[in-house]
Amino acid sequence: MQTATAIAHPNIALVKYWGKRSVALNLPAVPSLSITLDSFRTRTQVVWGVDADAVHVDGSPAPAAFAKRVTDFLDLMSPNRPGCMVLTENNFPSGAGLASSASGFAALAVAANRAAGRHDDRTALSIMARRGSGSACRSLFGGFSEWKLGSRPDGSDSHAVPVASPNYWAVAMVVAVVTERAKAVGSTEGMERSRTTSPFYPSWVETTPGDVEKAREAVYERDLEALGQVMERSTLKMHGVMMSSDPPLLYWLPGTLAVLHEVGDLRRQGIGAWATMDAGPQVKVLCMHQDAERVVEAIKPHVRRIHVLRPGPGAFIDDEE
Repeated sequence: MQTATAIAHPNIALVKYWGKRSVALNLPAVPSLSITLDSFRTRTQVVWGVDADAVHVDGSPAPAAFAKRVTDFLDLMSPNRPGCMVLTENNFPSGAGLASSASGFAALAVAANRAAGRHDDRTALSIMARRGSGSACRSLFGGFSEWKLGSRPDGSDSHAVPVASPNYWAVAMVVAVVTERAKAVGSTEGMERSRTTSPFYPSWVETTPGDVEKAREAVYERDLEALGQVMERSTLKMHGVMMSSDPPLLYWLPGTLAVLHEVGDLRRQGIGAWATMDAGPQVKVLCMHQDAERVVEAIKPHVRRIHVLRPGPGAFIDDEE
């Protein structure tokens, strides 16, 4: 029996991932570029070699559907594995558009890999984490990373690669939590609905690779305005696809729209701030670290909670267990 504990942080896509070319393999229809954040984290312990599988979330037995998702993932990692105990906890809300599945499956992949006594191959782990949750492949890496689209049918070339380290650029992500309720429609279901029903989906697939190229270059150049512009464009295109799906996927709440208007007002006042959103009502505002407090002051009347996060590390083994 061996035990390992890993910590992973969520990542926020700056150029979005929405849509799959293979649901079974979690292969994306588009590439994406993201930033892994500090402070929010998933901590997962895997005990490899117990009598029977057990999954606990935040100190309680996991719901059956989530437990099966975890054990199915472990079966993918090692079809002939022994029983495993998985203990996982988040210090931020799950299923609310804050990328908890990204950090969750990244931490699970790293902890299970170590508990099974295997070598830490980041590319292989990124591919494996993708099978649990597509965006988890990016949380293997810190700072900025890009999820390569790939072309192989088996997905062996669809994984994340690092773009810039956490200390490369002193930006901040101000996370505006509009609600802590779980979203009504999960990302996997929503993506498939958009793929099959939105008239804008083909254009989304066609234009996203160019957005990734522009965003990558903006990161290299530390050009916040260029990155912010392509980031907002990607977000609004993605939500346009969602809203034009049948039935529509409308994740926005009144507080969401109020924050978006405040971000626009900040720019008109000369503050470099741009917004991004995932499949949920929360708004994340990218700015320079020194401008974060100005952003907080502007948006706080409209939200339940605010977090100021900076670029964080990739998933790692917690040696202090």
